[in-house]
Amino acid sequence: MAKVEVLMPKMGESVAEATVIRWLKEVGDTIEMDEPIMEIATDKVDSEIPSPVDGVLAEQCCQADDVVQVGKPVAYITTEVGAAAESAPKAATPAKDETAQLVAAPTTSHSNGHSSNGTSEVGDIPKRSDSGKFYSPLVRTIAKTEGVSVQELETISGSGQGGRVTKADILSYLPDRGTQTQTAAHPVVQSAPKPQPKVAASISLMPGDEIVEMDRMRKLIADHMVMSVQTSPHVTSYVEADLTNVVLWRNKVKDEFQRREGEKLTFTPIFIECLVKAIKDMPGVNVSLDGQNIIKRKSINMGMAAAMPSGNLIVPVIKNADQMSLLGLTKAVNDLAERARSNKLKPEEIQGGTYTMTNVGTFGNVMGTPIINQPQVAIMAVGAIRKKPVVIETPTGDAIAIRHMMFLSHSYDHRIVDGALGGSFVRRVADYLENWDINRTI
Repeated sequence: MAKVEVLMPKMGESVAEATVIRWLKEVGDTIEMDEPIMEIATDKVDSEIPSPVDGVLAEQCCQADDVVQVGKPVAYITTEVGAAAESAPKAATPAKDETAQLVAAPTTSHSNGHSSNGTSEVGDIPKRSDSGKFYSPLVRTIAKTEGVSVQELETISGSGQGGRVTKADILSYLPDRGTQTQTAAHPVVQSAPKPQPKVAASISLMPGDEIVEMDRMRKLIADHMVMSVQTSPHVTSYVEADLTNVVLWRNKVKDEFQRREGEKLTFTPIFIECLVKAIKDMPGVNVSLDGQNIIKRKSINMGMAAAMPSGNLIVPVIKNADQMSLLGLTKAVNDLAERARSNKLKPEEIQGGTYTMTNVGTFGNVMGTPIINQPQVAIMAVGAIRKKPVVIETPTGDAIAIRHMMFLSHSYDHRIVDGALGGSFVRRVADYLENWDINRTI
């Protein structure tokens, strides 16, 4: 018999730990390779850890709600020596029972769409303070951005496991920190005082009311949305586009497209193709802001916000969308959308987005004011396509015709994207849609 050590897997560049949600297998249970043994959660994604080998669960190294650092053991699985020899690294040190260290590749179940900024070290703030408190990369990134020193972090009461300071803790602390004395060694420079948060009115219950606690994912989405609005001054520009050519072309080719390619042609890849063309023309919306520095993104990685069956939000990312044909975009959209609905996305498939599109028309909405997916600086919402009477110009004069119209809503970070760029960009996307070649071949 051999004993295989299963380690907490790496979930992303800035993720240093994960919380155990629940065990799916108990000690003594027989496990097949790739069968999930436990569920874990981070600030970015919830996942299942699959077994790297066939065997029997011999030991659980942690319990539900425990916070485990990446690379630490979470379980031991006993297996046949031959099977272990095939799975275990050659560098593993044999003990009385041969022990191999295996890091299981996580399988994502759902996410809140939070993108990683890749920061792992934050100024002079250590991962673990002199008092023994552990600070996650996300908390240290927020602290660096807001000028919070390690001494100041020590004063924040943490609600996490063992008193750990969470993202929610530091975000709740920031609005009131102006009333506290700043440490001389780490002064905080603010160009303008931050507005004090409004005190929420107490809510009285009425007969028949039901209290339902938000699930963990909804809490993370709420935190991320509040953080985005507090970070970026949002401006939204609108354009109504004539999609008649797009609609007629799709209706003409969709059956042949599906028969030939085995893929359903929706409007989403068409929208993404036009967005990518506009981004190439105006790359100023494909950036991120790091303090006073502008990061110009070379890649065009298109996030496509999608609603899950639970009603929560997830944003899978099409990497290098500018290098794909319409067929490639169609396959990527259909694949990511299907796996998002079935909770089978991988962690890397929800990271690295540089621009995001959300389709509010799916719900019959004609327009919306989307919130930017940090650390991006812009997001486009496409509304429902509706038939409307429209005045058009003809060689013989103006006429009223029935056209397929759709609103585009472009929200952008006014710190870095001005109205000229933000408004011109959404107009450029509309131009590409309106000038779609109705005779285009597939």
